[in-house]
Amino acid sequence: MANPHPIPILPEEHHFHQKDAIKSGIKGGLAGGAVGLFAAAIQNSLAKGNIGSWAVFTKHGATVASLAVLGTTFKFTTDASANLREKDDTLNTTIGAFFAGSTLGLRAGRMPRILGFGAIFSVVLTTFEYTGGSLRGGESRASYPDEYERKEFLRLNRRRPIEETIAQLGEGRGIKPPGYEERRRERLNEKYGVEINPVRAY
Repeated sequence: MANPHPIPILPEEHHFHQKDAIKSGIKGGLAGGAVGLFAAAIQNSLAKGNIGSWAVFTKHGATVASLAVLGTTFKFTTDASANLREKDDTLNTTIGAFFAGSTLGLRAGRMPRILGFGAIFSVVLTTFEYTGGSLRGGESRASYPDEYERKEFLRLNRRRPIEETIAQLGEGRGIKPPGYEERRRERLNEKYGVEINPVRAY
């Protein structure tokens, strides 16, 4: 007979771990600045005249600064949004990408461009994140919403039972499973004919 009052199965809740938005923003700014420096160096090398190596900063410094601000804004806003919402999902990327794209539109100084850049960045990065967030494919991030949970899963997934470990390594050499002393006494008695009586404390 079926239980008239079945116990409802609650969906598994993933615990959210707070992120350091300032640290992420600094890392994003450094990464964006490095990409901007690379782009400025390419712009400098394609110049027709001989303008010198310092033109990377003097002439194309706006490129470096723009990409550094873009990286900082994206990472900081994404993590700050995740902390405020206490969820790690695609909407955080949408918010971060909109603000990051808007910083590029600030150079134009016109509101339609600011909103347009924000919308374009938001659509592209949200689509990328929603479809797995990787150009290589592989496992989806949805199954491991947090790096800590992913590592815990890998650790538990690769844990082997103690019986299997003892069966492969054998007893002795510091490995003493239950009943080890009795089996050791029997082996010594069979092999050498020596009886070892356990010491009893009275």
